[in-house]
Amino acid sequence: MSSAAALVVPAIKRHTSTVIVAHGLGDRMFLAEQWRSRNKFEETKFVFPNAPQIPITVNMGMRMPGWYDIADFGDLANRSEDEAGVLRSQKVFHTLIQDEIKAGIPTERIVLGGFSQGGAMSLMAGITNPTKLGGIFGLSCYLLLKDKVQSMVPSDSPNKATPIFMGHGDADQVVRYAWGKMTADTLKGWGWNVDFKTYRGLPHSAAPEEIDDLEKYLNQRIPPLGDKAGGS
Repeated sequence: MSSAAALVVPAIKRHTSTVIVAHGLGDRMFLAEQWRSRNKFEETKFVFPNAPQIPITVNMGMRMPGWYDIADFGDLANRSEDEAGVLRSQKVFHTLIQDEIKAGIPTERIVLGGFSQGGAMSLMAGITNPTKLGGIFGLSCYLLLKDKVQSMVPSDSPNKATPIFMGHGDADQVVRYAWGKMTADTLKGWGWNVDFKTYRGLPHSAAPEEIDDLEKYLNQRIPPLGDKAGGS
């Protein structure tokens, strides 16, 4: 099973950090384009991996880019999950992170995040990543493999203190707001450092306020280094 090559927006100054952004069933390229237009994150390379084309059960089996199959939009606690697809995609993200480390980017200056399906994968792959990340974020998303993911975290829990940013609209008609809140509460209960923000009236989409909050988060996690040592 193959997917198109990742879309890359290179750093426009010395490359000192990388943000990997996983899509849902849509395009997140606008994040990098918006920030570039305002001269933000000039030392950051943005990587937008493409999920493979797979049949999505809830969409009548139509093939489309997906990190895993979605069988139903039932209750988060009882819905069936495509564990094989989730684990396959987890390896994709861990490999992307390792590729950046091999390219000379310190692991603490790599951020993994995404929207919807991509956000769910980012949370799962982030907390189970074997090296410490600079940050993890998930927008309009939920917890995957909730009964198993704790056992998949490395024994030294390198990202236990890594700040996790989550944002969710309380009018989300696709990924229920309660799922996002329950995910944040569960992760906090397990000892993870989660900042969960609610956006009033926001459906399954992103809003300017949310993007501004994400920008602030990234500025804290991967501040520009200028001429300081670090990066490639």
